[in-house]
Amino acid sequence: MKAKEFKGAYTALITPMKDNGDVDYEGFRRLIALQIEAGIDGLVPLGTTGETPTLDEDEEERLIKIAVEETGGRVPLIVGAGSNSTRHMTEYVKRAGDLGADAVLVVTPYYNKPNDSGLLRHFEAAASCGLPVIIYNIGSRTGRNIPAGLLEQIAGIPGIAGVKEASGDLGQMGDIIGNIAGPRRAAGNPFWVLSGDDALTLPLLALGGDGLISVISNLIPKKVKALVRSCLEGNYEEARRLHYEMLPLMKDAFVEVNPVPIKAAMNLAGLPSGPVRLPLGPLSRESELKLFGTLERLGLYRK
Repeated sequence: MKAKEFKGAYTALITPMKDNGDVDYEGFRRLIALQIEAGIDGLVPLGTTGETPTLDEDEEERLIKIAVEETGGRVPLIVGAGSNSTRHMTEYVKRAGDLGADAVLVVTPYYNKPNDSGLLRHFEAAASCGLPVIIYNIGSRTGRNIPAGLLEQIAGIPGIAGVKEASGDLGQMGDIIGNIAGPRRAAGNPFWVLSGDDALTLPLLALGGDGLISVISNLIPKKVKALVRSCLEGNYEEARRLHYEMLPLMKDAFVEVNPVPIKAAMNLAGLPSGPVRLPLGPLSRESELKLFGTLERLGLYRK
């Protein structure tokens, strides 16, 4: 059986909410339909952008079921299944597999900041559940970066399929691509390297990366896919043009903590979004005005 490919432009889906704070499941269906229609390469529900820390397990399960139904196998579905408890994480991975996910995104355990041996065992446990595992390395949120040397050891675990690299360190990204992904690709056993930062997509792909798990593609999936596709095809002149066109939105999507700005942008664009859940608060007025100006210039604001 051919191994699954995790390449191209993926959207880290928001979880739309109603004004009363309930999950807007029909809005979630609509967002997935719009993403599929736009030609996105894959979808990632229940990540940071989906406000997973504030969702209960019934909500998570229903969202996974809807995502599986709406994608219908047309694009890969990578479900967020991370936890700082290895026991809970393996339960979430198994649940994702039972409900029909193609792979899982497993974040570095947060708060307890595991040592190297603990991290190895954590990801061994994730891989033992039988689904391809994409590691999510984001030290700014977890307090624990996975350096390239340690990632090389983790990548040797059967079932570890790739990494969402959000360290912000291009040197580290280059080491991962050069020392892990390159040799694996040459051996016919790819290790997929996906950018976890919209603004670093172009340099990561120029280094030989495979794609992006994007926040702003919630709003502009066609353009994000065009950027990734241009890089993968070696058309860097077009990729630079698209990068600079989208750069203001890439920056404004993180003017405050994700997903507060992207949900505000989607509300302004007339897409299902709604409020964020506490402990996240609404976007400040100053940031909202900045975001509004960017959306107007890009022609995305809906009156």
